[in-house]
Amino acid sequence: MDILYKVGQTQMNRELPDFKTGDTIKVHYTIREFEKPRIQVFQGIVIQKKGSGINKTFTVRKISHGVAVERIFPLYSPLIQKIEVVSYGDVRRAKLFYLRKLRSKSTKVKRGKKPIGKTTKKEKETTE
Repeated sequence: MDILYKVGQTQMNRELPDFKTGDTIKVHYTIREFEKPRIQVFQGIVIQKKGSGINKTFTVRKISHGVAVERIFPLYSPLIQKIEVVSYGDVRRAKLFYLRKLRSKSTKVKRGKKPIGKTTKKEKETTE
């Protein structure tokens, strides 16, 4: 168990923005087409975060040409190049599965404010 924990700790040593359920994010993800890798951007609302440690995942939902698409990303995957927070959402639930039943404008999430007191590792290093 200690060996798995140590390997997981090396993978978890990445700078990631602080986002939560309800936020709209852009995930820059590397995909392979034939022999060439390319970066694809997937933008949508985070509907859930689950797991702990190296096994933490998050689900992003978007509407593409009238069809809802959900994708589950491992948080500490080496294939994720960058995660950008487009807007913060103000929701009262940890899992937003009710969005699956809603259509068009009713799926909008209220805009929230940037979390106060939450700083990333990079911001902490610059202030010290």
